[in-house]
Amino acid sequence: MSGPADPRRGRTSHLNEWLADNLAQRAAEGLLRSRRQFRPFSGDCCEVDGQRVRNFASNDYLNLARHPRVIAAAQTVLAAAGVGATASALVCGRTVWHERLEQALAEWEGTAAAVLFPTGLAANLGTVSALVGPDDVVYCDRFNHASLVDGCRLSGARLRVYRHDRLEALERDLRKGAAARRRWIVTDAVFSMEGDLAPLPELCGLAERFDAGVIVDEAHATGVFGAQGRGVCEHFGLLDRVAVRIGTLSKALGAMGGFVCGPQTLIDYLWNTARSQMYSTALPPAICAAALEAVIILRETPELVRMLSARAAEFRAALRSRGVEPLAGSQGPIVPIVLGDAAHTVAIAADLAARGYWVGAIRPPTVPRGTSRLRISISLAHAPTTLMELADALAEVLHSPRR
Repeated sequence: MSGPADPRRGRTSHLNEWLADNLAQRAAEGLLRSRRQFRPFSGDCCEVDGQRVRNFASNDYLNLARHPRVIAAAQTVLAAAGVGATASALVCGRTVWHERLEQALAEWEGTAAAVLFPTGLAANLGTVSALVGPDDVVYCDRFNHASLVDGCRLSGARLRVYRHDRLEALERDLRKGAAARRRWIVTDAVFSMEGDLAPLPELCGLAERFDAGVIVDEAHATGVFGAQGRGVCEHFGLLDRVAVRIGTLSKALGAMGGFVCGPQTLIDYLWNTARSQMYSTALPPAICAAALEAVIILRETPELVRMLSARAAEFRAALRSRGVEPLAGSQGPIVPIVLGDAAHTVAIAADLAARGYWVGAIRPPTVPRGTSRLRISISLAHAPTTLMELADALAEVLHSPRR
């Protein structure tokens, strides 16, 4: 005779059924993500699930991740210091290589100090939630990266969402928030799925009128915009008008991690309050050495920024000449092509992969429903001839009668 049913087994069964139904629904809508095996090679080539393709999905804009000097710097410190930092930066994880990188970042950015975070996401989450509090109002752009949005929510502040193409609504909200302890405008410098720039001159003007602070995430702008590659704040000449500048080491600089640069008081405050920095194991010392070398290379050869800009402009012109229109307003190496339907976008990306081009198929929830898109990332690894070949392939796939 069997005993009573185990209620735990019933709960597990219901959970698995719910999860399976959710995954099936995602698959039906073209929203299911699968895990792939990725193998990078030198240049712009990679292998995805055994297929060799040209990589147009990477954020390694300046092609520094495999630069011989960057690799050599990491190898030297790896042999000397081992793999991991072994503890948080506050305990015993901040080595001489962390200190050198922070000093180099502060010098490059023209600030008194800098502080490292284990990832760019951690930098955004920890910085916003440390500076913004329950008695504040925080104004967050609708198209901000998820880590900025989550930092705003975690702060407990009154959250107001605005659009950077409709600043009159932001102005009204700033006026209404006059009674708040502090007001903060939080924005990406480059919106990573749209490729357009935040209107920082206008945002700084509003902030100064309404006594608000501006927090800018330069993740996709560091090494990409500005005469010295310091980002959109430098591009617009606003380095001294932005309260908090956040950057990343994991995109154009080819390494890993995030950072904040600014006055010593700001950096000391974040060192004592940013939980994502305080309670995370520090970056590996070898990664710090690699990032430091990447910063040195960029400072030695700022023309890399102009070369990247020129290559992206040539690619956009090639697309338009073939009847393919990138998303209006996009600039720099992020070239989005909005297709609308998620399943259609996945199918187009698969056609391109079959032709040897790996392009990101971006779907909800990363972008709003009905705006699924191809996101093409240009880097200095891509030869001009390769870019023209991709433009030809895109035109052929998108203009195919089957589509």
